[in-house]
Amino acid sequence: MAHLNWTPDLETGIREIDGQHRRIVDYINQLYDARDHHDRGAVGAVIDEMVDYTLSHFAFEESLMTDAGYTFAGPHKKIHELFTRKVGEYRMRFEAGEDVASDLHAMLSRWLFNHIRNDDRSYTDSVKLYLKNVGHGDTDMKAQIKEELIRELHLKKRGFFARLFGSDE
Repeated sequence: MAHLNWTPDLETGIREIDGQHRRIVDYINQLYDARDHHDRGAVGAVIDEMVDYTLSHFAFEESLMTDAGYTFAGPHKKIHELFTRKVGEYRMRFEAGEDVASDLHAMLSRWLFNHIRNDDRSYTDSVKLYLKNVGHGDTDMKAQIKEELIRELHLKKRGFFARLFGSDE
């Protein structure tokens, strides 16, 4: 399996989510490159960064679904938890010295696109409506809340969360 290519059918129509999904695709492609170059150190670094970023993406997505009142936010969160557990198992196997890069890449490639096309597609209408309604709110207040969140995340030394919300370190 080679690099993943982003295709229009993966677009949710939610700018932040689509950007995060594209970044996860980039991580999966970096994993492929590190594996292809037999660079165990790079594989480990990509796994760590990808796991951290994906967890922050899940938290962001789940928060949006909850705020939007999406009926199936709970079951969607369970899907994320199962995926997180599975990737955690790959991470532990890697740390134990096992070469998991090919299997992990294949699993991530299948899972991500299937998840976006099916599971994520189901919440998009609810979230779009919510964002449209929030969009009519006070933009100064939204900017202030975003800035406070980024500052708090920097204080917690959670660089990936901060990058998720658009701040450079």
